[in-house]
Formats: sequence, C-alpha cells, structure tokens
Amino acid sequence: MANERDATTVQAWKAIGGSADLSAKVSYRGAGEVLPAVLPVRELARATVGACSLAAAELLAARDGGTVPGVEVDEAAVATAFTSERHLVVDGRALTPFAPLSGFWRTADGWVRTHANYPHHRARLLAALGIDGGTGRGGTSGKDDGGAALVGRLTETLAGLTAQEVQERVYAAGGLAVAVAPEPGRGSITRGQPLAETVAAGGTGGRRLSPADVPAAGVRVLDLTRVIAGPVATRTLALLGADVLRVDSPGLPEDPDSHIDTGWGKRSTLLDLDSAEGRGVFLELLDSADVVVTGYRPGSLDRRGLAARELMARRPGLVVAQLCAWGWSGPWADRRGFDSLVQAARGIAAIEAGSEGRPGVLPAQALDHGTGYLLAAGVLRALCERQTDGRGRLLRFSLAGTADWLLNDVTSEPVREGAYEAADWLTETASPYGPLRHALPPVRYEGSPGTWAGPPTRWGTDDAAWLGSGEQGA
Repeated sequence: MANERDATTVQAWKAIGGSADLSAKVSYRGAGEVLPAVLPVRELARATVGACSLAAAELLAARDGGTVPGVEVDEAAVATAFTSERHLVVDGRALTPFAPLSGFWRTADGWVRTHANYPHHRARLLAALGIDGGTGRGGTSGKDDGGAALVGRLTETLAGLTAQEVQERVYAAGGLAVAVAPEPGRGSITRGQPLAETVAAGGTGGRRLSPADVPAAGVRVLDLTRVIAGPVATRTLALLGADVLRVDSPGLPEDPDSHIDTGWGKRSTLLDLDSAEGRGVFLELLDSADVVVTGYRPGSLDRRGLAARELMARRPGLVVAQLCAWGWSGPWADRRGFDSLVQAARGIAAIEAGSEGRPGVLPAQALDHGTGYLLAAGVLRALCERQTDGRGRLLRFSLAGTADWLLNDVTSEPVREGAYEAADWLTETASPYGPLRHALPPVRYEGSPGTWAGPPTRWGTDDAAWLGSGEQGA
C-alpha cells in the first residue's frame, strides 16, 4: 500500500474545498494495468474515489470529535466499481449497456455519436432523420428490438449527411447526437469548464449532525437524478448511511437495469412536479431535508419553482448539488447529454481511436462514475463545513468539467504491481428483482461499511416520506 501524496487526488480534493494537507491520509493499493487507455483514466478514477473516501472520513471525524481516519483505496475495487453496469447480473441475466441505435456512425464528412437507449430518445432520433420507426417491434416474438431492425436504414441515412447537420437536426428534435471532434479543442462546446464550483449560502440554520457510526447517518437526501453520474453519487451517500429518496416523474419511466445498478441502499418514489399536489409533497419533504441532488439540465427545475436559490431560502442550511452534461455556461449548457456524447464532442473519442481511425471510447463510463464520486465528496465536505458554520452550499459539477480535467490536468502515474480479478470485488445479494451479482463499493476508510444496507427497491414503489418519524431538527 503506497501512501505518498498523489497529485491528482490533491487536485480533486482542493476542487471541493479540502485542505491539501489532509490528502496525505489517502493511500493506494495497485492492481496492475487496470482501466488501460491512452488518457490517464486509472489516475482519474482512483483520485475521485480517494477524495470521496477522504471526505467521508473527514465528516465522520467532525461528527465524532476524533481524528480523521486513514483512507485505503484499492485500484482493483475502483476498476470494478467504475464498470459496475458491465458486471451486474440480474437473476442470471447479463445487461446490454447500449441499444442498437446508440454508437458511432459514419457521416459524409466524419463521424457522429448517437444515444438512443431510451425509447423516447430513439423515437426523436429517427423522427429527426425522417426514418419511420414503426412500433419498434421486430422478429416473430413481437417484442421491442431496441431499433435493431433499423440499423441499416440509419447507417444509410447518416452516410448522406454531414456530422454537424445530424447533430443540429437531432438536437432540434429533442434527441441525442453529437459530431465527433477530430481532436480536443475542435468540438462545439465551450472549453475550460471547472471541475467543481462551490458557493456558500448567505444564511445559517443547518442542523448539526450528532455523533454516529457512519458519516452520513441520519442525513436526508432528495435524489432528482438519472443515468449513472448522479445516481452513483447518491448510491455512495446511501452506502455511508444517508436516507436517500429518489424522486422521478411518473411520466418518464426509468430503464430497469440502470435503476438496479445505481439504486443500492436507496428508496424510489414518483412525484409529478408539474402538479400542485406533487410540488406540495416535494416541499414537505424538503422542509426536513439536508441535501438535494439534481441531474437535470440547467433551468428545468427553475421553471417549476424549484430553483436552487429558492430551495435554499426555504430550507436554511440546505446543501444543493447540481449536475449537468455540458457545463453551466456556454451555448451547449441547456443541451441533453451523456458520458459517451461528451467523450465524442470533447475529442476523447479521437484520442482513443483505433489504428483504423474509428473513434474509440474510454475503458469505462469514467466521466459519469468519476463525476459521481466527486459529487458525493462535495456533498460530504459541505456537510462537514456546515457542522462549523451552519451554512448550506450550492455545488455544481458537469461531465464536461471532468472531461476537461482528464484531458488537461490529470497526472499520469506509473502502473503499480498487483493482480486484478474482478470476481474478487463482486458479491451476490437477494433483491426484489431476484439474486443480483454486483460490484462492491470502492469507497473505503478505516471502519467503513463493506457494502450497502439493502438492495435496490422496485422503481417508484416507495412512499414519498422519510424513514422514521418526526422532524430531524431545524
């Protein structure tokens, strides 16, 4: 176990307001060449988990009045967790991470990357390109084939259009496609997105957390996130003892496998925030919440009267952590996006391209997972600081900010000796979905929990209420 200070961990820790001196508490165990890539993905992955583990240890010490326990990060655990969706087996069934119409496609002048995992995104992609999607059902079974029968037509259509034309047509239709940047700095999105932004709220009033066995025990978290990054963050807070209640719209179903992978330790409820009744229930939950985590595009919750500043004014001491794809400023700020699209638009796909010139990918959805652990770390640090000053915090993160960090600032480190077997970091747990084989959490400090307190519940089936009864203090 090496304990010299890691430059990338120091960067991540300082980005969320941590003292550089405390980063010496983090040590790493090597596992050979895990997460191999042209870019320093292994270094990013272990640094975000290291920062998150340190933030957990710091909050525990702040609650209990002791010294900050040491943090031990195993690169094998990190590599397995960063690819958790690939290791998940649900009742004997392995997952398929990407749908048939999600991927790289040749255009008349280059490449585009599409994302069509959700049926509504697939429908918008096809409509934008004038392709009749029909019912989406193929074969003799009549089951939805995910668009597999339309691969040929999509290939032919995209080959006759420029990458920029595809990007803008699909965006205008509410779908997801980006032109693949031929190199970093030549994409469409604004460069220089920060890794993290933190602003302390003006008022005080946040409750002081009492001593506990785990860092986030009793912390109430409203989780308004979808698809990997945000859910990884709240999954981590649940691991550390938080009561995490995920809130989704009843009109926007979640992919069951994605929910299972990131739903550990949490509960799931449905609220229509476009209705007065749904907003009323949400505000009742807010009145005793400690944290709100959002993963929707900038402005989408503002239009429903749920802007971050309004939430913080209603609930003094509240920590609001916001996540988006493309950053909080610039012409792409309000666009939809996913990890794979940000990789393509920022030039990462070009850097990772194979010898034949086809765009490549990182060995994991590293922007998603890395941002998720960093966001969780930011929340834990904000709660730690609230112990002293009673103030809430507004935190902002983006996949584009993490991409810029990977491209420009993450420091490559020599591969450390060690062996890697993913099976060593997998376990099996009973659940409402049947037995689940899944990755163990990588966040570790002296005395940390080894896994979650419970499996994911069925999506949208839990009450819109906090565990226990009574108000947890002002």
